[in-house]
Amino acid sequence: MFDTLKKIFTHKDLRNKILYVVFILFIFRILAHIPVPGIDLNELRAFFERNQLFGLLNLFSGGAMRNFSVVMMGVGPYITSSIIFQLLVMIVPSLESLQKEGEYGRQKINQYTRIATVPLAVIQSYAMIILLKNQGIVGTWTQFDLITALITMTAGTILLMWLGELISENGIGNGISLIITLGILGGVPSAIQQTLAVLDTGKIIGVIVFGIIGLIVTGMIVLVNEGERQIPVTYARRVRGNRTFGGVDTHLPLKINIGGVIPIIFALSMMIFPGVIAKFFEAARSEQLAEAAKWLADLFQNNTFYSIAYFILVILFTFFYAGVVFKPEQVSENLQKQGGFVPGLRPGHETADYLQSVLTKITFVGALFLGVIAILPFIVQSITNVNTLVLGGTGLLIVVSVVIETMRQIRAQLVMRTYDTF
Repeated sequence: MFDTLKKIFTHKDLRNKILYVVFILFIFRILAHIPVPGIDLNELRAFFERNQLFGLLNLFSGGAMRNFSVVMMGVGPYITSSIIFQLLVMIVPSLESLQKEGEYGRQKINQYTRIATVPLAVIQSYAMIILLKNQGIVGTWTQFDLITALITMTAGTILLMWLGELISENGIGNGISLIITLGILGGVPSAIQQTLAVLDTGKIIGVIVFGIIGLIVTGMIVLVNEGERQIPVTYARRVRGNRTFGGVDTHLPLKINIGGVIPIIFALSMMIFPGVIAKFFEAARSEQLAEAAKWLADLFQNNTFYSIAYFILVILFTFFYAGVVFKPEQVSENLQKQGGFVPGLRPGHETADYLQSVLTKITFVGALFLGVIAILPFIVQSITNVNTLVLGGTGLLIVVSVVIETMRQIRAQLVMRTYDTF
């Protein structure tokens, strides 16, 4: 490890890129502690501590929500916009053809994604303000105060999106992913501090168990994240004149965790929506509507119901996303056009059926894994009885994935520069 660090700081270009990333991330952490005025921060922090769901959202923002900072929405609206267009590309023929136009098409889709981020940021910021207002956290705001807060919070999201793109273009790694990762890690020191403040003899064993579970889960995430099913593929040998083409044995990799964290994000959005809507209608004039809204809000505050519903939704969205991303019929058709085939299977429908069978089996394993990861905080807290530490499986999955990908890019940069010295 020390040799790798020495090589990193030996090469000037690589060193400057890493320092550039550190500088941009430092700016993000400063922004996360600049609050929007007009909020009772003590009441806000108490709300996030007693609300499990929004406590997890605050963890992803690195405490930015808890501080009601100018970047409290983080890059969430941009991620939502990216997911929407990722699905639209597979559904809308015009966007699908635009994506096939290479770099030009990719830039246009990215431009559409950025534009769609603005209204999404406004909507999500307004929903958060109204939710906090119904909880008595936001005081009496004038129309001007509300508009100012919406503009500030939307501008904070756009600023983070720009900073992330600067990292991707001039630094190392994916900028948006690094910002999300730093936001997750930013909440760790305060959680440790709170744990040490209330730590007693009875909770020491719980903290030790928490650490052991964290190490085991990290190892499992690395194993599943890197795991794949390699389907053998053989390309037929073709002779043209005096030259021979093909005759190559290779494989088609199918990732176990084909959806990454996207199914969890989908499921989390679905779980947030009913509770937020219920909060809006708790103050309704109709007594029946207000009681129904309160019953729905209390239902989603129940950890048992929430965990079961969350687990099921993650599994369903994992299968949905896998079916959208990987299409066995299309893959089989492409293999047939290129002269490739799976040994022992006929090209066409038989190969497509086999690919669908393999996809279903490994997706089931990946879906169960993601489902357990999603509800991991509830499981760990029930085992350890430590409420100040939150082992967010989703956050851990994001951190591990981003760290692995960033290390790959650093190694690639080192190999390229080592090769240049020969």
